Amino acid sequence: MKRKSEGQPEQVKKKDVFRKRQKSASKPKQSSKESNVPPWPEHFQNAINTVLGFVSTRKQLATTFAVVKLSVESLLKQAILPDLIKFSYIPQNELRVTEDSLKGRRENSPGYSSFGAASTSAVTLDNQEDHILVLEFVDNARGKKTKNNSFLLSKSGMEDAVGALHAAAQAHVPVNPDDDTSTMKLSDKLFATVPDPSNRPCIDDIITEFGAQAWCKDRIIHRRTVGAKEALTATLEPPLSTPISQALLDSRKITSLYSHQVAAIQALAQGKHVIVSTSTASGKSVIYQVPVLRFLEEDPHATAIFVYPTKALAQDQKLAMEQLLATCPGLNHLKIATYDGDTSQELRAVVRETSSIIFTNFDMIHASILPHEDIWRRFLRNIKLMAVDELHYYSGLFGSHVAQILRRLRRVCAAVGNHRILFVSCSATIASPKTHMTNIFGIPAERVEAVTEDGAPSGVKDFLVWNPPYIDERVPSLGRHSSVTEATRLMRFLMKRGIRVILFCKIRKAMKTIRADLSSEGRFDILERTMPYRGGYSREDRRQIEQDAFNGRLLGIVATNALELGVDIGILDAVIMLGFPMTIASFVNELPRQQAGRAGRRSRDSLTVLVADSFPVDQHYVAHPEELFDKCSDDLIIDLESKPLLEAHLQCAAQEMPLSSEDGQYFGALFDEVCKSHLVKDQDGWYHTHPKFLPFPSKFISIRGAQEEKYAVVDVTKTGGGRGGSILEEVEISRAMFEVYEGGVVKEVSHDSKIAHVIRADVNWMTSPRRDFTNIDAVQTYRIKEVKGSPHRAYYGKVDVEVKVFGFFKIRNKVILEAVDLDTPAWQRETTGYWIDVPKSLLVLFLTKGINPAEAIHAAQHAVLNRFSMAQDLKTECKAAEKEYKAISETKRKRPARLIFYDTIDKGGGVAAKAFDSVNELLRKAYDAIEACDCDEGCVQSPACKEGNLVCSKLGAHLVLKCLLGLEIDPDNVPMQGIMQDLVTVVEAQPVRAVDGVRVETS
Repeated sequence: MKRKSEGQPEQVKKKDVFRKRQKSASKPKQSSKESNVPPWPEHFQNAINTVLGFVSTRKQLATTFAVVKLSVESLLKQAILPDLIKFSYIPQNELRVTEDSLKGRRENSPGYSSFGAASTSAVTLDNQEDHILVLEFVDNARGKKTKNNSFLLSKSGMEDAVGALHAAAQAHVPVNPDDDTSTMKLSDKLFATVPDPSNRPCIDDIITEFGAQAWCKDRIIHRRTVGAKEALTATLEPPLSTPISQALLDSRKITSLYSHQVAAIQALAQGKHVIVSTSTASGKSVIYQVPVLRFLEEDPHATAIFVYPTKALAQDQKLAMEQLLATCPGLNHLKIATYDGDTSQELRAVVRETSSIIFTNFDMIHASILPHEDIWRRFLRNIKLMAVDELHYYSGLFGSHVAQILRRLRRVCAAVGNHRILFVSCSATIASPKTHMTNIFGIPAERVEAVTEDGAPSGVKDFLVWNPPYIDERVPSLGRHSSVTEATRLMRFLMKRGIRVILFCKIRKAMKTIRADLSSEGRFDILERTMPYRGGYSREDRRQIEQDAFNGRLLGIVATNALELGVDIGILDAVIMLGFPMTIASFVNELPRQQAGRAGRRSRDSLTVLVADSFPVDQHYVAHPEELFDKCSDDLIIDLESKPLLEAHLQCAAQEMPLSSEDGQYFGALFDEVCKSHLVKDQDGWYHTHPKFLPFPSKFISIRGAQEEKYAVVDVTKTGGGRGGSILEEVEISRAMFEVYEGGVVKEVSHDSKIAHVIRADVNWMTSPRRDFTNIDAVQTYRIKEVKGSPHRAYYGKVDVEVKVFGFFKIRNKVILEAVDLDTPAWQRETTGYWIDVPKSLLVLFLTKGINPAEAIHAAQHAVLNRFSMAQDLKTECKAAEKEYKAISETKRKRPARLIFYDTIDKGGGVAAKAFDSVNELLRKAYDAIEACDCDEGCVQSPACKEGNLVCSKLGAHLVLKCLLGLEIDPDNVPMQGIMQDLVTVVEAQPVRAVDGVRVETS
C-alpha cells in the first residue's frame, strides 16, 4: 500500500480569501478637520493591511494596537520570514475547486449567501488571467485541525500587489507564469546562468556554502570524506593486437589498462571464469569487450552473449560496443544486435542468423532462445564468451530462477558440442563475489577467478547524512520538516550551481515538487533540463529519456532505482537519496555502493547526501551513521533446494532436450527425486515434460513473477475528453487503485477495458488514499508443524489478500482541500503463506501491562523476516498507525492475533514454504537477536515496512517470540508500559479450516 512519508494531512475548515483592490481613480472626500493631516505612505498602508488581515484570521492573536504596531514596524524594517509565509501563483481554476468543495458545508450557514456572492464576483474578476498570486501562512502543527489561511492579493499582473510584496519580501516573490516580462527572483541573480559543469564549484566549497545557508542549519549530522585515488595500471601479456589497441584509442581514448582489467583479461585467456567486483565506472565493460574482440580475430564465426538486467543498460552497452567495433580494422563488418521483448518477430530471425554478439536478458534466454534451441544451434555452438553484468541483481527468488536457466543453457551448449564457453560477470555490490558466481552458474569454484582489487582512479567523495529538524524542538510530537521538501530544495540549490544531480526517491511527489518550485522561481532553464526516470513509460518514451540521459544534456534526474544498475548517464556530480534505500548495499560506492556510485564516475570530486525520513529505520542510521559505512553488505542468497522451482525448470529442460540421469551434474541432488515424481519417463529411461505443460512449459513460468494486469493512462486533453488520445504510461492494478481516481485529474476509469482517461490540468495539489485497508487472511490449512519445545503450532496454507480504498484526499502543503468518496471494488488475490497464532493468555498479559498487541505482533513479524535470507520475496501484514492510533471510534475491522507471512503475489516459487520449513530456526534466531541487542527498536524494524515501522514495540515482540518458543514468562518482570487505549483492533485468532488428512509434522 502506498504511503506518504509526510504524515496525515490536516483537514481544512475554511479558507478566507482577501482581495487587494486596485487604487481607485477618485479618492474619498476628507473632512476639513482632516484636510491638513499628511497622508500615510503607501508602503505603510500595505504593511498595516497585511497585518490586520493576518491577525483577523488567527484566533490566538489579539487584534490590539500594540500587536499591530509591533508587527507593522517589523515589516517596515525587514522582509517577511520565508519559513513562515509562502508565496505562489496558483491556477484560477484551482481556487474554484477549493471554493466548490466548501460550498456544501457552508450553504446552510447564516450569511452564506453574502459569502457566496463575494466568491462568485471574485472568480469573475479572475477570468482574464490564468494564475492568481496567493500568500499562504505555513502551519506545520501535524495532527491538529487548522485553517489554511490564504490571502488572494491580486489577480496576476496587478503591479500594486507585486510591488507590495517586493517591499516586504523582495527575495521570495515567485515569477508570474502568465507574464512574459517577469524576471528571475533576486535570490537567483547570482546564478542567473547555470555554470558549465566543467567550471562548477568544487564539492568542498558547496558544503562550506551549506553552512552559510539559514535553511541548512543543523541539518548535516555526519560527514565522511574518502580521498582521491590514483590509477594503478598494468601491462597485458601477451599485448593486444594493433587493431584492437587502435580501436580502444579511437573510440575510448584508452592508452593503458587498469590493473583489475589486466588481471581479468589474462584470467580469461587462461581459460578461467571471472567475476570482477570493483567500484562503479571502473571500466568493467572493457573486461569482456576486449576478450570478445580477440575471439573474433581468431575466429570470425565466434559468437557471444551479453546479458543485462534492464533494457536501458543493454542499449547503453550496445552503443559502446558498436563504437568499438566500428573503429577496429578487420572487425568493423561484424553485426551486433539487441534481442529483447522489443525486438520484432521479423527481426528475430535476422538477429539469430547474422549477429556475432547479442545483447539480451534472462527472460529472453528462458522463453525464446532455449525453447527453440534447434534454430539457435549455430549461435550456441560458437559461443566463446557469456558476460553477465550487474550480478548483484540476481538474488532471492529471481536469482534462483536465473541459476536454473544458466544450468539449462550450459546443458544445451554441451549437447550441441560447445564445452569451451567462458563466463564473466561484473558487479559493484558483491559481498562474496566468488561464492555468488559459483552458485549462480553452477561451475566449480576452482575454475573461478575473483578480481576485487580496483585499479581505477577516483576523485574525492563526500558523504553527508542530512536530517530534517523537528518543526518545534519543544514539541517533538509535531514531527520533522518534510524530507521531500528538504531533498528537492537541496537538488535545486545544487543544480543552480552547475552540479549535475540525481535524486533517488520511492515516491513520485518529488518530481512534482521540483517542477512546481522551479516554475515558481522562473527557472525554466533548469526545469527543461530536469527529467523523471521511472517505470511505466512506453518503449519510445523510455528510449528518448535514456538518450537524453546518456548524452549528458540533463542537469537533474529524479529516479526510482531504475538507474541503480550501472547505466552510464554521463557525468554526475551528486546523488541525493530521499530516505534510506532499503539495504546497506544500495547506499554508497566503495563500501556500500550502488546508488551513490552514480556520482563521481569520471574521477572528479562528488557528493552523496542521504536525506533521512522520519521513519524509525532512517532515524536509526542518523543516530548510528557509522553503520552506513562500516557495516558489510549481506551475502546474496540463491535457493537451489526449492523443489517447486527445480521442477518448473526441469519441465522446461526436458522440452528442450529429453533428460537422463547424467544431467544430474547440472541440477543437483534433488534431480532424480523430482524427475521421478513429476516428469514422464519413457521405456528407454529418458524423462520428458509432463503433457499438461506442453508445447512450451516456459510459458507457465514467469521468472520475475506473473505480470500484473495494467491500466493504460490515456491523455485525452486534445480530443476534448473523447476517444483517442496518447498513452502516458501503464500502471499496475495494485498501484492504480491508490493513484488513479475519478475526480482528480482523471476524467473516467473503465475497469472493464483497463483504461483511465486523464486531462492535463495546471494544479498544485496531489491526491492520497483515505480510509483504505489491507487484510491478509489465512483461509485454509495445508500443513501443520510443531514449534520445538512449545505447545504452539505453525500453519501453512492458502492466504487471501484484500485491498480496499474508500476515497481520496486532494492535498496541498499537507492540508486537505477536499475529501472525495469512491465506490470501487476491492482488489483481491490468492497466494500461499504460513502463520502462527498468539495465545489468548499473552493478550491478557498485554492488556494488564499496557502493551499494544498490534505493536507487539507487527514488531515480531519484522524480527522474524529480518532473520530470513529470502525476506525480499516474503511479505507480511504491516500495521498502519492511522488504523491503530487515530481512529475516533471503535473499529469494526478486528484483526486476528497472529504472525502471518505470505508469498509475493503472483511470484510463487515456494518461498513461504521454505520459511515454514525453517520456522523453528527463524523464531529462535529472531528471539536471540532481540535478546542480545541493546538498541531501542532497530532490530525489530524493517526498511521494507510499507507503514514505516510506526506501530512497533520491541518489548512486545520479545514477549511474543518468547511465548511461541515455549519459554517461561514471569509477569512480575514485565514492566508496565502505560494504560491501554480503549480502541481494540486485535482479537484472539480463530482456528483456520484444514484440508482432510493433515497431520502435525515434528521438528
